[in-house]
Amino acid sequence: MYKLAFFVPESHLQTVKDALFAAGAGRIGDYEHCCWQTLGTGQFRPLPGAQPFLGQQGQLEQVPEWKVEMVLADDLVGAVIGALRASHPYEEPAFDLWQLAELPS
Repeated sequence: MYKLAFFVPESHLQTVKDALFAAGAGRIGDYEHCCWQTLGTGQFRPLPGAQPFLGQQGQLEQVPEWKVEMVLADDLVGAVIGALRASHPYEEPAFDLWQLAELPS
């Protein structure tokens, strides 16, 4: 199993979550569409050549973003990350992916 965390503006929160759930993420035992989300502030400065969804090149931006965390099976990593990139409005979506340890029962 892997745990994925990503950051997304509210305008695309549900769209991105739905795309990841459709790719198979967010399943825990007999439950689906499982995730954790919390609101925070993202910061970035678009460099020359960037085509930012929010903000302008060379200007420091601070924007409200949701951090969403969900699990996914090993064999779904490619499909889920592909769905994240395809559905996310940012040209470079920020995300973390951790492989989870199997603990003995």
